[in-house]
Amino acid sequence: MPAVGRASGGTNASEAELSGAMKKIHLNAFNQCSAALQSFGQFRNPRDRTSRGYKELAHWLDLARTLEAGCFDSLFFADVHGVYDVYRGSPEPGIRHAVQFPGNDPTILFPALAQVTRHLGFIATYSTTYYPPFHTAKLFSSLDHFTGGRVGWNIVTSYLPSAARNGLGAMLPHDERYERAEEYMEVVYKLWEASWEEGAMVRDSARDMHVDPAKVRAINHRGRYFEVEGPHMCEPSPQRTPLLLQAGQSGRGVKFGARHGEALFVTYPTVEAAQSRVARMREAARENGRDPAHVKILSAIAVIVAETEAEARLRERRLRSYASPEGGFALFGGWTGIDLAKFKDDELLGRLESDGIKAAARWFTAARPGHAATVADAREEMKLASLLPLIVGDPAQVADEIERWADVAGVDGINLVPIFQPGSFTDFIELVVPELQRRGRVRTSYDGVTLREQLFGAGHPHLLPDHPGWRLAGIDPRAHASLSR
Repeated sequence: MPAVGRASGGTNASEAELSGAMKKIHLNAFNQCSAALQSFGQFRNPRDRTSRGYKELAHWLDLARTLEAGCFDSLFFADVHGVYDVYRGSPEPGIRHAVQFPGNDPTILFPALAQVTRHLGFIATYSTTYYPPFHTAKLFSSLDHFTGGRVGWNIVTSYLPSAARNGLGAMLPHDERYERAEEYMEVVYKLWEASWEEGAMVRDSARDMHVDPAKVRAINHRGRYFEVEGPHMCEPSPQRTPLLLQAGQSGRGVKFGARHGEALFVTYPTVEAAQSRVARMREAARENGRDPAHVKILSAIAVIVAETEAEARLRERRLRSYASPEGGFALFGGWTGIDLAKFKDDELLGRLESDGIKAAARWFTAARPGHAATVADAREEMKLASLLPLIVGDPAQVADEIERWADVAGVDGINLVPIFQPGSFTDFIELVVPELQRRGRVRTSYDGVTLREQLFGAGHPHLLPDHPGWRLAGIDPRAHASLSR
């Protein structure tokens, strides 16, 4: 695990300023409405409150207030609909170690969280495999209304076979899931952008007309996967279309994200490994007729920070002492379909006959150049934050490394993944955010009202004119230019 914290390894503020690379860095808080996210065993940590608090509204209200005080863009929820049952060929390890289980539906939280904040956005992971597009369009329009335009949708096609066995939809082959998702997006764009004209809600007592029916129309979609008549059930919300995020890193996933995503959630082991891939994502956006600057790339990162590096290293050792390594292996099995219980600790990952394991071996090798990773190495690496890059150090060292992700890898921001909660967030906000603000790298206040405006600036609450949502909805962006002002 790249436990970074050497001051010489970063780009300090003066170097970044001289290079002209002083772009603002977006901060997002990654989470899940479950007992544990990606660091298992932390329920034994006296500072962890999420293992019990995840089912209590007060826990999430406190976190939302904390994140807004730290000028975060959003609280980003992952979600799954099944158990992790590949490791040891059983769901028992995943259940035993609370591997994203048990878990609740995060979307129910959003209106309450919006009541205690003014600017923080709320992002929900929602599957194109499990929910009909008409339902998804209604849900996100409703949430956008109830939060004042602060909702985002992380679009996923889902991957757990156990969820399919729960009656949530057949698990199609990988690339076909994306083909189906392409048509799914066409349907929701038509509902959000084309079903209701501006000014349809008239509330005219003289004419006894609440809604002008001439400005509300059916979409009459007929496709390979979906038949949706419409009209959309909801009047246009503040954003019309929620902010769109996507996290696929396969070839097909990148193609889908470059086409639809306004923000891409990525995971790479090191800055160097990310650099060329980020450039390819931006080029893919350009190939789709989009300005690459209109696709924000957010990298998953975990942080352990303290006043001094020595104290941060001590905290890391303490957190590792609480870890349940089998939980990490259960998560890995769900992601890859690979059961690491079948292999001995001293076996080299790169020599095992599995494309998935070889990919994991390349991941660990990138994180530790020159070291041939074993199964035992994988167990140790995944104790904290699974496969995510881990930054350990004092505030200046952590800020240096985050700047390197922005300036060298070219990402637009980070998705901060907690090891335990709320401490991972409060430590970061108390120690790192002031340092990044001092360097001019993160905001000190909010601009605009909607979540989309937090990423693209005040005056841009709707899809930008080069987004394909306009074309798929059958709308000429020039005819609705006022929507993007």
